[in-house]
Amino acid sequence: LMEGVKDLSMQSQLSKEQKGRMRRQQYRDEIKNMNLMWFSEMVNSEAQLREKMSLFWHNHFSCRVVNSFFQQELLQVIRTNALGNFGTLLKEVSKCPSMLQFLNNQQNRKGRPNENFAREVMELFTMGRGNYTEKDIKEAARAFTGWGYNAQGEFVFRQNQHDDGKKTVLGKTGNFNGDDVLNILLEQPQTAVYVTRKIYRAFVNEEVDDSKLQWLSQRFYDNNYDTGKLLQDIFTSDWFYAEKNIGNKIKSPIELMAGIRRFLPMELEKDESQLLFQKILGQILFYPPNVAGWPGGKTWIDSSTLMVRLQLPQVLAAKESINVTAKNDDDVNMGMVKEEQLRISRNKAYVSKGASAVIDWIPVNKVFEKTSREKLSQKIADTLLQTGSRVDPALMDTYVAKDSRESFVKSTVIQLMATPEYQLC
Repeated sequence: LMEGVKDLSMQSQLSKEQKGRMRRQQYRDEIKNMNLMWFSEMVNSEAQLREKMSLFWHNHFSCRVVNSFFQQELLQVIRTNALGNFGTLLKEVSKCPSMLQFLNNQQNRKGRPNENFAREVMELFTMGRGNYTEKDIKEAARAFTGWGYNAQGEFVFRQNQHDDGKKTVLGKTGNFNGDDVLNILLEQPQTAVYVTRKIYRAFVNEEVDDSKLQWLSQRFYDNNYDTGKLLQDIFTSDWFYAEKNIGNKIKSPIELMAGIRRFLPMELEKDESQLLFQKILGQILFYPPNVAGWPGGKTWIDSSTLMVRLQLPQVLAAKESINVTAKNDDDVNMGMVKEEQLRISRNKAYVSKGASAVIDWIPVNKVFEKTSREKLSQKIADTLLQTGSRVDPALMDTYVAKDSRESFVKSTVIQLMATPEYQLC
């Protein structure tokens, strides 16, 4: 109790600037904890599709603010509606303080409209660029005037700051407010096309088949933007399992790390090492690069990240050391690293007490216990790789341990996870 009183006394002597720095550091620490908790859900939750779609929407509704309470609310909205109605998700996200702050709608008021929120809602959340005019943005911005949040982080509509005059948005005229504009956007078939295209590229193939897109988006629109039904349409279609759609996408860093941890039950010596790997590989949860989110695809790969990706399984198994430089970020250090050369090695303090892990190989061995020795390499490859590629037994035997069946399984799994093919999904 006395220590608490002492801390309060010390805080009362701090300047406003010092208190602000302390508060921001507290928020960063809380966001780090949220990051680890959510990543743990991705690894351990039985609701894998919900978590995968939550990650998709986390990027679609890209938002980067310091306030951890705002971030937590936005994530809760996304996870609750991840497989539900897109219209509901859009409306709830649009009223989250995090998004209103990030897109400057707190400053959007009658007579001095701020167009940023309206522009991004149209360009990134609903219709996509080229399907509206600058006039539509200006008019929509007027409709969103008065939308904001209070000191408690609650959405508020400030009537005295709202422009209640007539507006014309996408050919419709009326005394529209923000909800009216969102409804108008949802009435546009182009919104269904835009969202469906992004989901198709995330789950099927980055090269979009226009005939499939037309059918899926029309179904999405007719089903009142039911995301679960859209995914069902995709996953139950024969073409989803066509060879050209298997193993054609590069896993995001989060997908890569979560996949490794799902297959290999492990206890990390230091959970925070996951944050370091996220930073090195270029995808820190809650810290997208900009309002457009992570571009994905081939942008995940460069000479530095490819090396880390290929050696990550060995690093976790405490068998490798690698030299890397963390990607630069204008304002995100998260208290983890400075802009300097990073040494990840089991011989260094950080990794010997952090990045390596204790892997439970018992459940992994059980997966393959009924497979004969001569078929074991291919069975492990079929389990881990999405490409259906054949494994050269002679080549594998060169790099794997053969002193026991268990050591063979361990070394084969680690070696296959370190292949370019494992980077694909």
